[in-house]
Amino acid sequence: MVRQDTSAAVPTEGNQPEAPLLIGTAPDSWGVWFPDDPRQIPWERFLDEVAEAGYSWIELGPYGYLPTDPVRLADELAQRNLSVSAGTVFTAFHRGADRWQETWESTRKVAELTAALGGEHLVVIPAMWRDDVSGEALENEQLSPEQWNALCSGHDRLGRVLREDFGLQQQFHSHADSHVCAQPDIENFLQRTDPELVTLCLDTGHAEYGGASSLDLIRRYPERIGYLHLKQVDPLILERVRRENLTWAAANLAGVMVEPPAGLPDLAAVIAGAEGLGRSIFGIVEQDMYPVSSFDVPLPIATRTRSYLLGCGSRTSVR
Repeated sequence: MVRQDTSAAVPTEGNQPEAPLLIGTAPDSWGVWFPDDPRQIPWERFLDEVAEAGYSWIELGPYGYLPTDPVRLADELAQRNLSVSAGTVFTAFHRGADRWQETWESTRKVAELTAALGGEHLVVIPAMWRDDVSGEALENEQLSPEQWNALCSGHDRLGRVLREDFGLQQQFHSHADSHVCAQPDIENFLQRTDPELVTLCLDTGHAEYGGASSLDLIRRYPERIGYLHLKQVDPLILERVRRENLTWAAANLAGVMVEPPAGLPDLAAVIAGAEGLGRSIFGIVEQDMYPVSSFDVPLPIATRTRSYLLGCGSRTSVR
């Protein structure tokens, strides 16, 4: 299993690393957003098709979609030669320290399962500030200074517990319609959190969605890039999203996330930047497409995307 070295420097010419960018995928790329939903592909078919598409690494997706018994899930994965890169949780630390216990109860289950299956990362997504369906603002779009303090201290605390109790590295995922979406917000978050306890799951699609530059973040914060989600947005649909102030769910239904290489950012350039970090790092394909129009849709896209990404880098691999 790959160990992340958050202190590694960008390599100089003539000192290029052997370690690859490891390409994997996630239930999201099969249209899975929830633990249980009849519009989602059955988990057995998801695992079968991940293997058929040629991937070796997966994320767990929403807790409860895949079997939560570690012995059973380990057996299912072994039958298909699959391994786990990370689990995923949602948090809302900006709402105050009293959210800790509630958050930890749900996070602990995911952390236990991830660690039991050999994963070393936990992707952590902050709460969104408006309702996905209605578009109603649930809270202010901007955080107060006190809320910023609560957000950052909460993630530092989470990162410490995850590392000490489970050997997991927290990978913070900026997200559409959350308080950490635009580049100034991402940079503010990075500058106010402990680099040993919080590294960035750089989601190239969500970064583009929020107007952030994935390449600039890699160049300016190389030591904070701990994990990648590789996806692209359709710039024309993104213009509509901004013009009509669409919610994240509405934007997704409108097709804002597209199959590479049809959108932005340039993933070949992102992969080159990631390979230049000088250490092994996961690049997980996570093309939001809930709900799929047909269960037959995801597999061909996943297969083509794997082939495309492997052609983008000189040290990019699926194993």
